Amino acid sequence: MLKGYIIINMKKTFDVVGLGELLIDMTMNGKSEQGNALYEANPGGAPCNVLAMLKKLGHNVAFIGKVGDDIFGHELKEVLDEVGIDSEGLVTDTDARTTLAFVKTFEDGDRDFSFYRNPGADMLLRSEEIETSLLQSTKIFHFGTLSMTHEPARSATIYAVTEAKKAGAMISFDPNIREPLWDDMEEARRQVMKGLEYCDILKISDNEIQWLTDKEDYTEGVEWILERYNITLITVSLGKCGSMAFYRADPASGYIKAEAAPFIQENTIETTGAGDTFGGCVLHFVLERGLKDICEKDLKEMLTFANAAASIITTRRGALRVMPSPDEIGKMMECRA
Repeated sequence: MLKGYIIINMKKTFDVVGLGELLIDMTMNGKSEQGNALYEANPGGAPCNVLAMLKKLGHNVAFIGKVGDDIFGHELKEVLDEVGIDSEGLVTDTDARTTLAFVKTFEDGDRDFSFYRNPGADMLLRSEEIETSLLQSTKIFHFGTLSMTHEPARSATIYAVTEAKKAGAMISFDPNIREPLWDDMEEARRQVMKGLEYCDILKISDNEIQWLTDKEDYTEGVEWILERYNITLITVSLGKCGSMAFYRADPASGYIKAEAAPFIQENTIETTGAGDTFGGCVLHFVLERGLKDICEKDLKEMLTFANAAASIITTRRGALRVMPSPDEIGKMMECRA
């Protein structure tokens, strides 16, 4: 915990509150009779995808962010209400439009993004627009870096993190780097490092950890992070290679490491939301199990559950509306057993 912070004792109404982008993923969905690409408007945004997975797993969740006063913004508000994500913290901008992300999917299911966000409403969230009662009443606060690419959302994000930390929330961070959104990748690195200063739980992808640490080996990359930051749980998503987790009870102790194999799907459509689904399952584990006295077996079980859920979402377009249920995840795991 950062020095000088005072824990506020109050009832934790929410399990997880997330802050960041809420947008429309325009996902390729075949071609028209004329040969033109068809795009499906899927509600998305990494923090809300995480919250949607947590809601499916029975948790009480809320979102903080900004959308435009347009058809997409209104639809996104309706989707949050539909899937059970508390939208009290969602505000509307009358001048900027809701961000759109056009997603091109390759044959292997990987993606390329083109963002229409210059500026998008999510970039314009201000500190004074944040409902602080949400930050004071959550067990976990979750954020990423898409809200840290530009001001005023960057300052709003740091304000929210510090307020949640003061109130005793655990902090969860997923860098979720999207290079086209940054004017300068060195600035991106600085903002990621700022996030690492605050977080207790880090979810990072294979390519992100190599970019951040200049280490090709993922374990060496995690060790680089642990040498510099006091993070209790680090998970590394490896796509088709599965995932890894590293747990360290305190900075003076060594870490425990676990790995889990992926669940490969023959009918994968795209990977949008897979990392967010994985991350939501990790936070589910933390909420159920806590961050004390975790062993390798616990980490392995956490990763296996998260890998199974992530594999299911790759068979569906979009993520926010179509997160897998606990029964679906359980059946996926039973097939391997």
